[in-house]
Amino acid sequence: MQPREVVRAIFDKQIPERMGLNESFWPETLSEAWPKEGFPKGADPVEEFRYDVRSVGGWFDSSPFRGVWEVLDENEEWRVVRDGRGATLKFWKHKSGTPEHIDFECSSPEVWFAKYREPLLETDPGRLADVEGGRAAIQECKARGIYSCYSNLFVFELMRATIGDQNFLPAMLEDPAWIEDFCRVNTDFLIRHYEILFREAGLPDAFFLYEDLGYSNGPFCSPATLRELWLPHAKRFVGFLKDHGLQVMLHSCGDVRMLVPLIVEAGVDVLQPLEAKAGCDVLRLGEAFAGRLGFMGNIDVRALSTNDAAKVREEVVGKLTAIRERRIPYVFHSDHSIPPDVSLGTYRLALDLFWEHCRY
Repeated sequence: MQPREVVRAIFDKQIPERMGLNESFWPETLSEAWPKEGFPKGADPVEEFRYDVRSVGGWFDSSPFRGVWEVLDENEEWRVVRDGRGATLKFWKHKSGTPEHIDFECSSPEVWFAKYREPLLETDPGRLADVEGGRAAIQECKARGIYSCYSNLFVFELMRATIGDQNFLPAMLEDPAWIEDFCRVNTDFLIRHYEILFREAGLPDAFFLYEDLGYSNGPFCSPATLRELWLPHAKRFVGFLKDHGLQVMLHSCGDVRMLVPLIVEAGVDVLQPLEAKAGCDVLRLGEAFAGRLGFMGNIDVRALSTNDAAKVREEVVGKLTAIRERRIPYVFHSDHSIPPDVSLGTYRLALDLFWEHCRY
């Protein structure tokens, strides 16, 4: 089977001849740490490691005021900016990670309705960058038998980016009408622009939704609240994607075990990355949602970061053996991203173990 066939089967909750393979990295792993160990600087990890999945774009500026990036303060270590969502954020210059959230102008429904809502009612094809490049990447993936996907944030992440956690999470209980309007307007906005992108650039195999619904100790809000305010919009957007023949993967960090029934109900095909350090377990979830959900991730980076061959073997072989025995549709991936403290040699060992044990 070609890689594309393998991954399509997994997204269909079927068991192909082998498991799939994909990975994400912290930027400094590929740009700084691994070149010191012989990784070709600037090399494409999809080619270098024979992954089955390639991102072909789909990202675009979904800010109410696109192109806004105002530097407010900076020094050698960090930069403070205000973006087109009205968020003031502090970014480190020499390391990756989530920026510090300093301030959010859109912190009330009054500001949302007065300033930030109306720009999102417009359809602006100029937001869609490099349509030609996306078309070429999709065509190349199909010609080579590689599984292709678009990616973007969805409404929970857009609330985090526009309103801020300390504002939008209380508002889900105190002012649900505002949150409902925000989610509906942004879902409509995404649908209108992806209708154009699909028409102009063509259709990949899947859509990768980034939507961090959990943290280390559980969901950010109750399943009941998400059912009321998030699920209708998730079902509508996922339904739109599936009407175009796309399969759907949801990325959500943290402990999302309580939310998996909602994720399945939304129509998601594969859940990623299944953070082991937050309590997620692909074996238990695979048994509980057999035939209803595929999985990507859950290889514990804490084991990989030891750079101890025995511990790496225990994690990888133990998990793949159990996945095979339970017939869980699965794509091999870390439980988030590969950090720079995982050596290149350790990662190559993990991949060697994958290829030894990936057949069902």
